[in-house]
Amino acid sequence: MYTDLVYQNTQTLDENSSHEVLVLLSGGLDSAACLDFYMDFGRPTCGLFIDYQQPAANSESCSAKAIADYYGVFLYTAKWKGQSKKQLGIIAARNAFLLTAALMERPEQVTTIVLGIHAGTQYADCSPGFISRMQSIFDIYSQGTVHIATPFAYWTKADIWAYALSKNLPVDLTYSCEAGLSHPCEKCLSCLDRIGFEAHA
Repeated sequence: MYTDLVYQNTQTLDENSSHEVLVLLSGGLDSAACLDFYMDFGRPTCGLFIDYQQPAANSESCSAKAIADYYGVFLYTAKWKGQSKKQLGIIAARNAFLLTAALMERPEQVTTIVLGIHAGTQYADCSPGFISRMQSIFDIYSQGTVHIATPFAYWTKADIWAYALSKNLPVDLTYSCEAGLSHPCEKCLSCLDRIGFEAHA
C-alpha cells in the first residue's frame, strides 16, 4: 500500500502562498458550503480532495475541481491505494483517515482543517464527540497549532440547503451519489438526503 500525492489545478502553485485554511473538498454540497463559508471570511483558503478508492471517486473529483475553480482556490489531490474495495454506506474510519491525511499533507502554513459534517446523520464520525477526540490527536502531532473546524456540526441538512440557497452556491457543480453513477442511483443515503431537500428547494 502507498499514498501518491498529486497537485492538480488550472492555477499555478504559488510557493509563497499563505493558505491558512484547508477544506476537505469532497465535491458534495456540505464541503462546498464550507468552502464558501471560509471564503466569506476572507481567510486564505485551499481545498484537498482525497481519492481513497471510494466508488464515486472519479465523479467526486470532477466536482471538487469544478468547485475549486468556481471559487478560484487551489485544490490539492491525494490518492490512497489500499487492499480493500470500498462499499457504499458507512466506511469504517473514513473521517479519521481523511482528517489525519489532511494533517499530514497540508501546506505548512495551514492552521485550520475543515470537515463538512452536520447533525442528524447515522454516522458516529460526524459527531462533536468524534471531533473532540480527533482534535486531541491533532494536538499531539501539531503541538496544538492545527485546529479542526466543523462549522455545520450542529446544523441539519435542511440548514445547509437553506444556506446554499441564500448564498447562491453552485449546487449544480456538486455531486452526492455514493455509487458514482452519471445518473444518481436515488437509493444510497447521500442520494436520499439530497432528493429530500431538492424537492423543497
